[in-house]
Amino acid sequence: MKILKKTLSACLLPLLISAGANANDHWDSVEVKAVPVSDGIYMLMGEGGNIGVSIGEDGTFAIDDQYAQMSAKITAAIKKLSGDSPKFLFNTHWHGDHAGGNEHFGKQGAIIVAHENVRESLKVEKSIKLFNMHKPPSPKEALPVVTFQSEMNLHLNGDDIHLVHVANAHTDGDAIVHFTKANVIHAGDTFFNGFYPFIDVDSGGGIAGMIAACDTVITIANDQTKIMPGHGPLASKADLVAFRDMLVVAEKNIQALITAGKSEAEVIAAKPLAELDKEWGDGFIPTDVWVKIVYSGMVK
Repeated sequence: MKILKKTLSACLLPLLISAGANANDHWDSVEVKAVPVSDGIYMLMGEGGNIGVSIGEDGTFAIDDQYAQMSAKITAAIKKLSGDSPKFLFNTHWHGDHAGGNEHFGKQGAIIVAHENVRESLKVEKSIKLFNMHKPPSPKEALPVVTFQSEMNLHLNGDDIHLVHVANAHTDGDAIVHFTKANVIHAGDTFFNGFYPFIDVDSGGGIAGMIAACDTVITIANDQTKIMPGHGPLASKADLVAFRDMLVVAEKNIQALITAGKSEAEVIAAKPLAELDKEWGDGFIPTDVWVKIVYSGMVK
């Protein structure tokens, strides 16, 4: 089911492997696959969130950079595409499987861009309890040096690239990237193509914001738009609509139980996602755990 093993590894890696030889063996075995998206635009799939890359006359523009241990392989993959170390690097959010390479690329001279909440999250200690992940404060070289509140534009490699903040979706700092001429969108982790998404409630995320983020992308997309999800294969607008519709049903079913006064345990026991599980429930988060995540965000 749609590279679930890759997604499982990307999200649970710090929990599943230990330091030392086994960890090194793991990183040595990871391969980076370049998926052509449009002229000069690629999606890199390795260990972590999907990376977007634009290569052209103005240099290399990268969207996310996976884990720190992947930096050399990502650089090599970009060079195979006739690119170079990123001149501009955009973070869709702060998580380590998307921004873990910031320090490396920042030291290489990349200008890091992100929503202002991403910079604030990287500056401090952050944890994700579900995956037993802990991030210490990031060094100066890993921090975005250009931040924005709502939206901004970059004009690179013959395209007008629109960056749009989508509030309280996967986190409180998510942003989507729209290549307006190429008709390509990177949705970050507001879109997991084919399975239930992780929502970082402790970082301000919530299912209502996820739905709103999907609606934002659906509004600007058409049937020819190529959409890079945070995790999963390259997608179409129809794939995103299906994901959004799943979120709507999940929110409705869980909200009905909350309104009826059910506790978290009772909501989980009621199996509110039974109708969705066959298509969406074979990802890296067990259904009952995902219900708990969604519930916790809705009752905050």
